[in-house]
Amino acid sequence: MWLGPEEVLVANALWVTERANPFFVLQRRRGHGKGGGLTGLLVGTLDVVLDSSARVAPYRILHQTQDSQVYWIVACGSSRKEITKHWEWLENNLLQTLSIFDNEEDITTFVKGKIHGIIAEENKNLQPQGDEDPGKFKEAELKMRKQFGMPEGEKLVNYYSCNFWKGRVPRQGWLYLTVNHLCFYSFLLGKEVSLVVQWVDVTRLEKNATLLFPESIRVDTRDQELFFSMFLNIGETFKLMEQLANLAMRQLLDSEGFLEDKALPRPIRPHKNISALKRDLDARAKNECYRATFRLPKDERLDGHTGCTLWTPFNKLHIPGQMFISNNYICFASKEEDACRLIIPLREVTIVEKADSSSVLPSPLSISTKSKMTFLFANLKDRDFLVQRISDFLQKTPSKQTGSSIGGTKASVSDPAPESLPTPQEASEPPASPSSPLSSPPSFSTQEIPTTSQGLLKVFQKNSPMEDLGAKGAKEKMKEESWNIHFFEYGRGMCMYRTAKTRELVLKGIPESLRGELWLLFSGAWNEMVTHPGYYAELVEKSLGKYSLATEEIERDLHRSMPEHPAFQNELGIAALRRVLTAYAFRNPTIGYCQAMNIVTSVLLLYGSEEEAFWLLVALCERMLPDYYNTRVVGALVDQGIFEELTRDVLPRLSEKMQELGVISSISLSWFLTLFLSVMPFESAVVIVDCFFYEGIKVILQVALAVLDANVEQLLDCNDEGEAMTVLGRYLDNVVNKQSISPPIPHLHALLTSGDDPPVEVDIFDLLRVSYEKFSNLRADDIEQMRFKQRLKVIQSLEDTAKRSVVRAIPGDIGFSIEELEDLYMVFKAKHLASQYWGGNRSAAVHRDPSLPYLEQYRIDASQFRELFASLTPWACGSHTPVLAGRMFRLLDQNKDSLINFKEFVTGMSGMYHGDLTEKLKALYKLHLPPALIPEEAESALEAAHYFTEDSSSEALLQEQQEGSGNEDTPERREEKGTSPPDYRHYLRMWAKEKEAQKETIKDLPKMNQEQFIELCKTLYNMFSEDPMEQDLYHAIATVASLLLRIGEVGKKFSALTTKKPRDGAHSGDPNSATEEDEPPTPKLHQDPTQECQPPAAGDRQAKASGDMHLGKALQDSHVIVEGGSGEGQGSPSLLLSDDETKDDMSMSSYSVVSTGSLQCEDLTEDTVLVGGGACSPTATSRAGGTVDTDWCISFEQILASILTESVLVNFFEKRVDIGLKIKDQKKVERQFSTSSDHEPPGVLG
Repeated sequence: MWLGPEEVLVANALWVTERANPFFVLQRRRGHGKGGGLTGLLVGTLDVVLDSSARVAPYRILHQTQDSQVYWIVACGSSRKEITKHWEWLENNLLQTLSIFDNEEDITTFVKGKIHGIIAEENKNLQPQGDEDPGKFKEAELKMRKQFGMPEGEKLVNYYSCNFWKGRVPRQGWLYLTVNHLCFYSFLLGKEVSLVVQWVDVTRLEKNATLLFPESIRVDTRDQELFFSMFLNIGETFKLMEQLANLAMRQLLDSEGFLEDKALPRPIRPHKNISALKRDLDARAKNECYRATFRLPKDERLDGHTGCTLWTPFNKLHIPGQMFISNNYICFASKEEDACRLIIPLREVTIVEKADSSSVLPSPLSISTKSKMTFLFANLKDRDFLVQRISDFLQKTPSKQTGSSIGGTKASVSDPAPESLPTPQEASEPPASPSSPLSSPPSFSTQEIPTTSQGLLKVFQKNSPMEDLGAKGAKEKMKEESWNIHFFEYGRGMCMYRTAKTRELVLKGIPESLRGELWLLFSGAWNEMVTHPGYYAELVEKSLGKYSLATEEIERDLHRSMPEHPAFQNELGIAALRRVLTAYAFRNPTIGYCQAMNIVTSVLLLYGSEEEAFWLLVALCERMLPDYYNTRVVGALVDQGIFEELTRDVLPRLSEKMQELGVISSISLSWFLTLFLSVMPFESAVVIVDCFFYEGIKVILQVALAVLDANVEQLLDCNDEGEAMTVLGRYLDNVVNKQSISPPIPHLHALLTSGDDPPVEVDIFDLLRVSYEKFSNLRADDIEQMRFKQRLKVIQSLEDTAKRSVVRAIPGDIGFSIEELEDLYMVFKAKHLASQYWGGNRSAAVHRDPSLPYLEQYRIDASQFRELFASLTPWACGSHTPVLAGRMFRLLDQNKDSLINFKEFVTGMSGMYHGDLTEKLKALYKLHLPPALIPEEAESALEAAHYFTEDSSSEALLQEQQEGSGNEDTPERREEKGTSPPDYRHYLRMWAKEKEAQKETIKDLPKMNQEQFIELCKTLYNMFSEDPMEQDLYHAIATVASLLLRIGEVGKKFSALTTKKPRDGAHSGDPNSATEEDEPPTPKLHQDPTQECQPPAAGDRQAKASGDMHLGKALQDSHVIVEGGSGEGQGSPSLLLSDDETKDDMSMSSYSVVSTGSLQCEDLTEDTVLVGGGACSPTATSRAGGTVDTDWCISFEQILASILTESVLVNFFEKRVDIGLKIKDQKKVERQFSTSSDHEPPGVLG
């Protein structure tokens, strides 16, 4: 590349001059290219150890005038080819011009100007691509791609100088973090270390410090532990590694690849040495943190944040903190965690104004909302810019919507809730204005309206006045009063100041009448509900009457959802639950429906309308409990892992006992998935849900720890899992809420676990208080850190389970060992994932659906299979390999969806690796018959159709009919599924049939016609081209091919004589077929026969020449014998050459051998040369079309018998090949898609 001219002080240190002229010098770095000795080693080491500015390209061009001592660098290059191009340009374009100048200064000025001009021109061409990465960074990215053989699609995120500990020796080098890989390269005094780890293989990633490894980062995969240390900024490096590993886990979890975020704000000037990708990831992390802190919708993007103070009227203070601005919200968080938090939706804002500055209140900004609240921010650094940003966002906020429905709705939140709840009668008329935060326009038939307009609790609990409830009623009244005072002081609705006082009130329990409203506010569901009016009703309408697996599961679970509660003992509650769950499954098909969602949703419906319950469910599944309700409940398993880790830390004695009994995993999953609703009496568990909506998952973890803590002694005395579960079950059943005004609901679980002694009752508020006193030191960011660590563990263990399940599903007769199968699975999975990394144009079908059975989750398409086949097959056929791979793919792809799963892949591999000669030949034979051999590979489908014998086509037809009937059966069976119990005997019979079908005898294989036979010969010639016994194998196959051609001719004549049963004669009357009984079928290859007799390609001349020549000779032999010299020129001596003569005469092309015979040259090139029948009649030879003999055919038994006569062929097919070595090589080559350049550093892959 051209460089802006810079002075070079010492021109010859560490460099060798290779070319020179009066004005320029081309130099090579010592230690690159040939020789180098000790100096070369030292220079190579320096280049790796020093910073990127010193990691110089190995070639450069300097400009120097004769009398000057100053050199100017004008170009550098990573390869000789690149630098030579620049050198030639300088010689051709500048030398002549420069010789005219008299003044040396003018020469230098001219050269510098010219070089700057070239660079400007190059940059101009690059600009439209929006390339923001700085030059240094681009250089590092190119180096990384070249060093590790990465394709263009692999983006570098950042690179760091560090030490890699190899044993006890630290190796100084460079760590490159790309989107899909972690790479390290070091070159020290001739010792090279090159390391590549895929993020999807990382099982553990942590920052630690030990005596041996000072502050280091540990990266574990399934088979190695790696330690990196001596980072300049270990915190930044580790954070980035975490993000990239997280992205990889996300990809394993739901198959989402990394997509660059196009909507992120771009900086005006690129930062030095920071890639666009790194900025993208940093912004992504900030966005996630911002959304989680303030419970905002998933599409909210942080625009910026700034330090400021907020005036809080309730305690007359200016609280320092940070103001955050995004496209729809202004948020504030105080520095002190609990002091104050504030969320102002822009849809609520009416006025934003700059107030007058004073020494007490510098740069104040006042924001007023529709609910008559005013917020005063001060100490803002760049107030004008801030106001401009806010006004830009305000302009984009939809005003019509804001003025009417949302404004009206929101204003009403500040009314006391009891008055704002309409009675069912009021709600049945369309409301003039949305007067209630908890109402929505009726969108269902009249009798269903109560479920849409308010919580089921209000419909089914005809509350007597509070006074009649005595002390409980008074307590409830006091709670309501406390909240009303709080609303008065701190505001009501979304813009409420959230402080330590709010948390105190939540911990004391939310009154029944306010529960729905506060859940909506604290969870952030309110925001999504008001910005998506009518969305739920639309979903319900769309999902009405739609059938899916999710709806089937929902129907099954409806009557198990809180069956003890009167609201779900009738159709009204059940119908509402059905609609909410079905609408959610319709909205989010990746989750669909998961057990436990029904229990949580039924509780949400008790306190809110259907629409509110729906949006609360969205907030739970998509934000507050991430990945909890997917098919593998990953989120719950992750939090269960955190729970185990916390138990180890705070209750170490108990932790050991619980591990021993294996209890934690059994108990905690239901606690987390149902937020204790399934294991505690309803009125107690709902108090925990109150705290959960305010505080998040930390409450559930705290309560779980408090429950274990309260039962330590009893649990330590337990002898088995059952006993421990009983102890905990009884304890939880007796957690009571003495303040509840609802009539007690019998807890079914309690009836099962009651013992002889009356159990001790525990008050839920006491349990919560203890959990906060003992375990409240958990912080949200610590939990996120622990979640990351556990997620790696959980997802990798799920992947291992998947691998074991897939390997177990492979039948035992495949022949590979368990270890080989596991290795093959990893290679297969890596190929699937690579398509997601770099295969931008792959079909959507390749994307993995985690809800599928394990065996179907990873599938590959034809091009991926071709790559795997080429590196793993024992039958390498040179340039013919891709054709063979394509045929194998078609043979394996039985359902014709252009994808194959692992089982199909292994079946194909096994055919080539395992079994005796017969089995392997059977596999090869099949590759040369339909469906593996497709008509398109011949010159035209029509001609090809004529080539197939009646035998093979009728058998294929029969097979298709059988397959067709099998397929037709499926939908009928599916329909039966819903109506009558399945007849398992029917399935057993089918299964038995399938098992039998696999036992295919060689008699079942269709015969092969002449064109297919030629394809088979061609494959065999290609297959032998790189074998040490190449010549012997060519000789043998020539003999066998000529013998088989004669057999085919004899068979044809024989079948022609038996006119009554022509086909029978061909099939079983053949004298040769009696000897071979149990031979296996072989796959059939298809390749354009026209290529067969074309001149060999320049690159592969020898192999082609010998291959084609023998084929031609073999064909010719058949003429000689069958026609017996009666045709034109049949008896000429050139045709009767011995095999050896033909083989050794390399000058003799396939053309010359065949053309001396009766077939015409043009026939050979035009169609496929085929012999025998064509020569019998003079008219046949002059036909314009092809000369393939349609009556000629040969059976598998005949091919097998002929091959058995040649020991060298038998040895070739019976030779054992170790697939383990090929798998190792494949793993090394996995990334080598990239272009290779002339200059390769020695041993790139170490």
